[in-house]
Amino acid sequence: MRGLVDSHCHLDPHYFAEGPDTILESARAAGVERFVVIGVDESGEAARRAVELAERRPDVWATVGVHPHDAAHLTGSLAAELEALAERGSVVAVGEVGLDYHYLHSPKETQEDVFRRMIALARRVKKPIVVHTRSAPDDTLRLLAEEGARDVGGVIHCFSEDRAFAARALDLDFDLSFSGIVTFKAAQAIQEVARWAPLERILVETDSPYLAPIPLRGKRNEPANVVHTARFVAALRGTSFEDLAHATSENACRRLALKN
Repeated sequence: MRGLVDSHCHLDPHYFAEGPDTILESARAAGVERFVVIGVDESGEAARRAVELAERRPDVWATVGVHPHDAAHLTGSLAAELEALAERGSVVAVGEVGLDYHYLHSPKETQEDVFRRMIALARRVKKPIVVHTRSAPDDTLRLLAEEGARDVGGVIHCFSEDRAFAARALDLDFDLSFSGIVTFKAAQAIQEVARWAPLERILVETDSPYLAPIPLRGKRNEPANVVHTARFVAALRGTSFEDLAHATSENACRRLALKN
């Protein structure tokens, strides 16, 4: 059986003082074999670290982009650096990028402009997009459609919307990635989508250090914990953990071109 893929984790040192290698080896021991490390912050340092880690470890790949929280901090020099990094072989997607109207750390208009620019970047480098969307479902789907995101497809990370959103995202060639949120008691709409979505279109992730799944909710999350999310989704779907793990790992490897 192919080991699990954590399709979305943040391993920055202010989250994990012990360093990424210690965290990744712990996940390996739990049966997680591949990791997609997200490189986003307002300075570009996280992107550089993610790429360095991916180029040092054969089980790690990176993404680079501008989180909607940081959209107001995008400069010309940072945009140029991200484009150069996005072209590297260790970088498998542009992201996480998108819209977040819940906190509004950056104005809506700025978020929209930067999201459009990141979609355009993904199309230039011909790599998929990892989408962050919170409290902005209609605008997220509208911009993906308007900017031709279907040309490269991608992943709706940390899926937290309903079945109607999921159907439209799938039609735009975006897979659905489930985080620890799906295990929460109140997440009934997300659980419905996890049961309904085609098996070949779903992924699992931690979004570490955030959103630890039941039974670890409230603790620091880490890639090893994706096992709990995968077991929960398998139970929702009435399938075995082994089959769910194999399918989601194959899906991640196909969507994000994880090769080794």
